[in-house]
Amino acid sequence: MRFILLVATFLLFIMPASAQVPGLPMAGAAAAPAPTSAETDATIDELIRIIEDDASRAVLLERLKQTTGDTAAVEAAEVPPDLSIARKLAEYTQAVAEGISATLRMLGQLFGELRDGFSGTFSANLDEIRAAAVGVLVVGVALIGGFRLIYLGVLALQRMIGRRVAGRNWPARIAGAIGGAAVDSAAVVLVWALGYVVALNVVGAPRGQMGINQSLLVNAFLVVELLKMVVRVALAPRVPALRLLPVGDANAAYWAFWLARIISLVGYTFMFVSPVIAAYVTVGAAGAVQVLVMATAVTIGIVIVLQNKQDVRDWLTMLAERRGNDGIGQVLLLIGQYWHMVAIAYLVALLVVWFANPEQALPFMLAATVQSVIAILTGVVIITFISRFIKVGLRLPADVKERLPLLEARLHAFVPRVMQVVRLLVLAGVLISVGQAWKLFDFAGWIASDSGQQLAGAVISAAIIVLICIMLHIGVASWVEYRLNPNHGTPPTAREKTLLSLFKNAFTVSLVVFGMMLALAQIGVNIAPLLAGAGVLGLAIGFGSQRLVQDIITGAFIQLENVMNEGDVVEAAGKSGVVERLTIRSVSIRDLNGTLHLIPFSSVDQVSNMVRGFSFHVAEIGVAYDSDIAEVKLAMQEAFDRLMQTEHKDSILDDLDMQGIIAFAASAVTVRARIKTLPGKHWSTGRAYSEFVKIVFAERGIEIPYPHVTWVQGGEARASGRVLLPSQPPAEPPAQPG
Repeated sequence: MRFILLVATFLLFIMPASAQVPGLPMAGAAAAPAPTSAETDATIDELIRIIEDDASRAVLLERLKQTTGDTAAVEAAEVPPDLSIARKLAEYTQAVAEGISATLRMLGQLFGELRDGFSGTFSANLDEIRAAAVGVLVVGVALIGGFRLIYLGVLALQRMIGRRVAGRNWPARIAGAIGGAAVDSAAVVLVWALGYVVALNVVGAPRGQMGINQSLLVNAFLVVELLKMVVRVALAPRVPALRLLPVGDANAAYWAFWLARIISLVGYTFMFVSPVIAAYVTVGAAGAVQVLVMATAVTIGIVIVLQNKQDVRDWLTMLAERRGNDGIGQVLLLIGQYWHMVAIAYLVALLVVWFANPEQALPFMLAATVQSVIAILTGVVIITFISRFIKVGLRLPADVKERLPLLEARLHAFVPRVMQVVRLLVLAGVLISVGQAWKLFDFAGWIASDSGQQLAGAVISAAIIVLICIMLHIGVASWVEYRLNPNHGTPPTAREKTLLSLFKNAFTVSLVVFGMMLALAQIGVNIAPLLAGAGVLGLAIGFGSQRLVQDIITGAFIQLENVMNEGDVVEAAGKSGVVERLTIRSVSIRDLNGTLHLIPFSSVDQVSNMVRGFSFHVAEIGVAYDSDIAEVKLAMQEAFDRLMQTEHKDSILDDLDMQGIIAFAASAVTVRARIKTLPGKHWSTGRAYSEFVKIVFAERGIEIPYPHVTWVQGGEARASGRVLLPSQPPAEPPAQPG
């Protein structure tokens, strides 16, 4: 409360600083008498006579030259020297004191004129004032009563629209709000027309004519109610389903109430009350009423700001917490701490500017405020939409996801970053618009200049190049992904997988380099030194990283010779496994245990590819020395015949290649046979063939030698009689005497 009293006292002291409202001169100020028409004609005739006479004209020119010289000398003499800070402060306090005195005289004159009017000593025609007041009262009752009755129907229609759009998406709610605004504005216009009908046919004398006061009231009603209609549409205190702003019912009713009161107070005062007082009392009295109303409106605004200081701070804090207190969240927290100070300073500045220069400074400030609000609201809407889009994400159709499984993930990694850049651009645009509105800088003039157009064109061109490069990367990566997808189109070969992966990597590197060079060239960077420096840097890297160069050269030759591709089973640098990834510098091999080995090509002396062209399963089986070799060969052939009756027959390319005895081992005779299969199918085929060989050998009684262990008891055991026979359990040791 103490702060409110201090603000009110400050307002009382700054109100007189304007001394007067321009356009409304002080009562009692002496006005120079205007020349009559006869005097003007005589002066013109005398001037014509002097111009026509040569001698008189020469004398006149000489006197004009002397007057011009004297005026220039006076102006030169009147140029004030640079004033000190103390002198400027003294002049400012002098102006404030004179303003206080002038305003007090104005207010005193207003009360005196009102007293004279009530006491009957005022010179105005009271009968005329009474007649005008009756006419205004009748029109006012018609306007208020008609609007109250019609607004009941408007409210019913708006509630019906609200029930239709309740719980639906934003486009439907915006359409409903537009419909409610159309109904509300139609009601205002209808009542405005009703006011003119009443003024012309009921109040007008003679019938069909109306006074200027009734016209002022009706027009003021139209403007004020349309402004209040905008508030009702934005806040919708009685129809929450049509509310555009994210506020609760209580806050909506609170802000709608006070905004409507302020709009009515200022609007009716300036558009109706002040012109009527100026016509029937004095212009100075009208100016005094405007001063009081503006001071009252600003005081109400300050009280509202202070009442809602903590609520707005809590709301901004909640928004910042929702954003995780990121960069924008920190800005919201800062605004929440000091927004009330900025709002109060703005209201006070608005009042001071209105006092100082309402014809120029006040329209500029109001226009700048409206432009700033529009820019901020537009930015908030766009940023909110972008945030929702980032949160929801991008969903691709099912068929596209099936053909390009990684495209959605790639877009999810790319689109949010682009949207963040767009959000920053929107924020920068809002700041530029606000600065342009308040004339902090002339961005429009700068952008229209040659330098501004050149810089803007360069930045836009560079941004377009970057965007095109990103789109090309996504397109090429998606095409490669589609070609590598075995479920659509022709299944890719291993060679195609390898070359497409290498192409994608090389294309990405080339696109980044060339795109960066082109973008730098567009913004005015000379890329010739960069290219020369890149050559020197490449030479230095070549000398300092010989292993890297060796990796690249060896990898290039390996790819040219097509010795291995992705998916092949190879052995390189002592590691064997499946090739998972091939680059121009290294190969990634995953072995049987699942370990991934990254092998640079400089470490590869030779490459053994186990799945190129065809494969062989080599069956080397040891049999006992007393086995019939012919019987063994027949058994192995029978096992092959059984294998050909399974699903493995599609992987076998030829008949069993029986090679016979290849070695005499210590306890077995080794017999070899080979099975030719498709590339990489020899492992599964070999496992199945080994199972059938075991089964057939068991059926035919062919022995597969394996190590035996024979236990022979020593001579001491035989001599003592402790011989363990196979059918005799071991003897218990004799009991020890106890």
